[in-house]
Amino acid sequence: MYFDGILFYFCETLDFKLPNFYCMLITTTATKFLKRKSTICLNGQIIDLSKPIVMGILNVTPDSFFDGGRYTTEKKILKRAEEILEQGGTIIDIGAITTKPGTEGISTKDELERLLPAVKAVKKAFPESFVSIDTYRSWVAMTVIEDCGPCIVNDVTGGNFDANMYDTVGRLGVPYVLMHMQGNPMKMQENPEYEDIIRDISMFFTDCVKKLTKAGVKDVIIDPGFGFGKNMEHNYELLNRLDSFKVFQLPLMVGVSRKSMIFKLLGNKPEEALNGTSVVNTLALMGGTDILRVHDVREAVEAVRILDIIRSTSTL
Repeated sequence: MYFDGILFYFCETLDFKLPNFYCMLITTTATKFLKRKSTICLNGQIIDLSKPIVMGILNVTPDSFFDGGRYTTEKKILKRAEEILEQGGTIIDIGAITTKPGTEGISTKDELERLLPAVKAVKKAFPESFVSIDTYRSWVAMTVIEDCGPCIVNDVTGGNFDANMYDTVGRLGVPYVLMHMQGNPMKMQENPEYEDIIRDISMFFTDCVKKLTKAGVKDVIIDPGFGFGKNMEHNYELLNRLDSFKVFQLPLMVGVSRKSMIFKLLGNKPEEALNGTSVVNTLALMGGTDILRVHDVREAVEAVRILDIIRSTSTL
């Protein structure tokens, strides 16, 4: 059972001028009485989230902000997939359409022509691997999964761009990443505003999880959407208050890899933002993140291992 009912009740009844109070109260109550979901199921196989895992990014796009154009042939795609798995990644996230700020997107046909061959090749070469498809189009998700087999659906729009997405995922019986985005990629970074970012995103999650549950989706992963309709201040407030989302008792995914919240703050470029990414990933893990979505798998896995030993020794 999802813990959206209590959150919805407090959001509706408490004064919104007291977000820290109700977030603390709800989180304390939830974590005391309910056990956080620690597994997701894909094609009959269990993905264990009792310890954080890493999702490696494989973009088959020519224009993604960091790795665009790197993986456009089957040989390069398979080499990247192998690298993700060898470095300790648990999930391979394949995307065929960039959602970086200021982009208009591509046609469904073009997205499918990029995504379908890539997923098919990875699943054939690594049949035991867990694959996620980064798409916000239900028809693309349905076509790929019916052709290639079950995949996690990673939807950066949280279903807002395609009214059929929830029902489609429910019918397919696959896990769904519910990400928050304010606006759309073309204009999402033009003066984004929130009354209280945690409260606003929590209300979004509450509403969407109810709809997903009604549609028959069994495994929901929530992602607050760093950099998607959030300015620098929003992103770091979100990072600082990540543990507020424990109230949902659902797996939490975070994707901050080499994003502008890091390289603009540090005055460098995405290519130089690995160290900053590792720091932010570690802070995200400390805030309760279950899945790190990253370009640099080895470094993220190392952060998970170090934090795990710290936590294990603290209980001795």
